[in-house]
Amino acid sequence: MTPAGEGALLVVGDVVTDVVARHRGPLATGTDTAAVIRTVPGGAGANVACWAARSGCGDVRLLGRVGADAAEWHRRELVAAGVRPRLVVDPEAATGTVVCLVDGGDSAERTFLTDSGASLRLEPADWSEGLLDGVARLHLSGYLLFSERSRALAAVALASARARGVPVSLDPASAGFLATLGVDRFLTLVEGVDVLLPSRDEARLLTGLADPADAAAALSRRVPLVVVKAGADGALLAEAGGVPERVPAEPATPRDTTGAGDAFTGAFLAALVAGADPGRAAALGCRAGARAVERVGARPPVTTDTDR
Repeated sequence: MTPAGEGALLVVGDVVTDVVARHRGPLATGTDTAAVIRTVPGGAGANVACWAARSGCGDVRLLGRVGADAAEWHRRELVAAGVRPRLVVDPEAATGTVVCLVDGGDSAERTFLTDSGASLRLEPADWSEGLLDGVARLHLSGYLLFSERSRALAAVALASARARGVPVSLDPASAGFLATLGVDRFLTLVEGVDVLLPSRDEARLLTGLADPADAAAALSRRVPLVVVKAGADGALLAEAGGVPERVPAEPATPRDTTGAGDAFTGAFLAALVAGADPGRAAALGCRAGARAVERVGARPPVTTDTDR
């Protein structure tokens, strides 16, 4: 295993195109609703990688699968964000697309319409042992568990990392997809993961417990470290079934909550790679989440030479 403070973060997960539509008030069924619409790069795996690079991790790598229609655009955007992408171009499927409907009111809550496209067609043949060379941590996007092909890839990557002593983290990614997959099946699939990073709703779903602190403690009896992301309520850290540590959120004025959890995860993992303890890493994750909700889109701003 690579010593703390050294090595790369390898993220395996989804790369998609986000179409973000910001509207105010309820959607008008059967007619027009005025909105501000932008097309931006996204995908939970790719977002985590970009936020990790933005948060100071000097070597962030990403394995993902895209269609030929947008492969070069996504590659350029990832490189500009400081990520080293390995994008497999799918010969049959188009790049995944997510339509993000964002309420422009105070909550900035969002609803997703998802066409996974090539993103969940990652398969074991896309993996090689060399991907772990120099890697300090492996992060798996939970979206990988929602298709048979990418589920098989996730299992291969997890087994490879464990054989090398590389710690593995996973974000469940979607309460809706998680409910369809099934809680028991999910918990079986994540056996061997070192860090689980569910949202508050995902933690409740996985345990059947209404109190997020109780849910975090229960999950930490299965996974060594559980970090429950609770939005404006900060985060909860739990280990070995103990009383969770509460980490406060940072103040923010939300414009778009898309990608806030990915921002938290990216900054959290960057801090762990640098040698921070989980509490400090979670505080930095909360800071990144606060910055994320103040922007439209799920990615951090791209740093230019004049910003350095």
